[in-house]
Amino acid sequence: MADFLSVLRRLYLGTYNWTVFVGWASVLYNALRTLNGPGYQHVYPAVETPLLLAQTAAVLEIIHSMIGLVRSPVSATLPQIGSRLYLTWGILWSFPQVRTHWLVSSLVISWSITEIIRYSFFGMKEVFGFAPSWLLWLRYSTFLGLYPTGISSEVGLIYLALPFIKESEKYCLRLPNKLNFSFDYFYAAILALGIYVPGSPHMYQYMLMQRKKALSKTKKE
Repeated sequence: MADFLSVLRRLYLGTYNWTVFVGWASVLYNALRTLNGPGYQHVYPAVETPLLLAQTAAVLEIIHSMIGLVRSPVSATLPQIGSRLYLTWGILWSFPQVRTHWLVSSLVISWSITEIIRYSFFGMKEVFGFAPSWLLWLRYSTFLGLYPTGISSEVGLIYLALPFIKESEKYCLRLPNKLNFSFDYFYAAILALGIYVPGSPHMYQYMLMQRKKALSKTKKE
């Protein structure tokens, strides 16, 4: 029974990883093709569908972590996925005014390269039981440059969206109401920006430790 469940787990995770890999590959391909043609102003509509699907699918990774299907701690998975979902749905999808900025190109290219490497790495491990050393090196090294460009793009797009958030009052809840509760999406966005200040260096430090652990293990082997 244990062997059957192990096979079922690997089959599921292998399918999940390679499916999302295809989504991110589509994002990167469409982004680069658009940059080479119409220009960065048109990148978002070119990548919107695969971006929304691939990024939203990552919600499953929080569940995987919570139920112990993977070893990644929820404390690391939740903020990473949460911030991505916030940018994807709470900023880009909700406020079209920022979609034509060049930071969108920087964001989706940084994200897609990172995720293509990550999902292929885990897809290889689940399907074949191993990943080649060069892919492992990419998995734990490309973030050194792509994490700063991705985070900078995220912060920049939230900042650019602030005046449109304030003007539209989208997702705001004003008093009086039956819940006797108010919510201002503008101040929530400012709070999100504030969280990036201590959160980003902390996450970067965590990934550096993970890199050291993973690469030192391969040297011993």
